[in-house]
Amino acid sequence: MRTRTWVVTLAVLALSPSLQASASVGSSPQPVCLRDSTPVSKGPGALCARWRRLDPWSRVPTVFTTTFRPDPHATTVVYASWLRSSSSILALYPGYLGPGATNLPRGPEQVPPTARGRLLATFNAGFYEADSAAGFYVNRTLYFPMVRGLATVVRYTNGTVNVVSWAGGPRPGANVVMARQNLTLLVANSRPTAQTANNGAWGLTLHGVPAVWRTALGVDATGNLIYAAAPAQTAASLAQVMVDLHCVRAMELDINPEWPIFVAYARPGAGAPTLIVPNVNQIPNRFLYPSTKDFFAVFQSTTPGEAQPW
Repeated sequence: MRTRTWVVTLAVLALSPSLQASASVGSSPQPVCLRDSTPVSKGPGALCARWRRLDPWSRVPTVFTTTFRPDPHATTVVYASWLRSSSSILALYPGYLGPGATNLPRGPEQVPPTARGRLLATFNAGFYEADSAAGFYVNRTLYFPMVRGLATVVRYTNGTVNVVSWAGGPRPGANVVMARQNLTLLVANSRPTAQTANNGAWGLTLHGVPAVWRTALGVDATGNLIYAAAPAQTAASLAQVMVDLHCVRAMELDINPEWPIFVAYARPGAGAPTLIVPNVNQIPNRFLYPSTKDFFAVFQSTTPGEAQPW
């Protein structure tokens, strides 16, 4: 087995215009760099996957994307997106079936039409409740109780977001605006967790094959979110992808070919929707009408910690 070495690059050389704009307003996505001496990487130097801005109309550069091959000797491509937390709201919406059966109001089950003027991106969430019991809290409503020790993406009233191992009780505290759980942490302390060695613990796969489409959401050291989707991934390889993307903590989201989706909107009003993850099972306007499963949406923020559009 060949040994690969990843390099965390802090200095950014030859920045693209979009990345330069990002740097001017604070933290920016770090390039993903691989050192390898094979012809695939075009010589012994660092081959870096640069980030491209997806929201040219937004007042603050907030959504970026990149693609890279985690293994230079394979054809598998990772599709990743970086989300600036300080200029955005991470919102969560139930679908009409997911996360699970409930008598509570499900809300719009799509991106609310009144909020589409500031919609930046949408992407898939986690498992159905029937497949993996986990907490789900949004719009001051606890749909399913929080479970101690599960990986949780959480947004707080001070405007920050995080991916954590839940240490609280079954109901989030008053400082939590949104919380969605799925399994345990995939990455902790910038390393894959020990649990990733047990691939069977990370969801039932199509036809029982170990390596399938998988998605994940992580947080970097400066509090920005990173989404990734890739085919032919085990839990362990996906965890390594999130480490390579500079995540300090990360959680798995949906798996299997049907569900991965990340849509960016190149114009306001949900205009020019583009599938960043090339999935034949999905369409660009997927979340602009009622969705089967719950999903995340990213909006321009107006006030830190504001309630999400509903």
